Amino acid sequence: MEIQTLTTFFMWCTIINGLLLVFWSLMHMLVPDLVYGIQSRFFPIPRETFHVVFYCFLGLFKIIFLIFNVVPYVALLIIG
Repeated sequence: MEIQTLTTFFMWCTIINGLLLVFWSLMHMLVPDLVYGIQSRFFPIPRETFHVVFYCFLGLFKIIFLIFNVVPYVALLIIG
């Protein structure tokens, strides 16, 4: 594979996953009742526990996003 192809791949992965992270964060900030209502149908947990779980999920997703999307993209930009 060429470096340009990998750079383009990681660029799109970064954009798509970054938009997902922003979307999930905005949904949790702007309409938390809707998010909790939908999720509580599948997993009956208290609201406080749900907020902690969702916060941990966003933190873990952000770390994985940075390590597996942003860092390889920046490294490919540097060597390309």
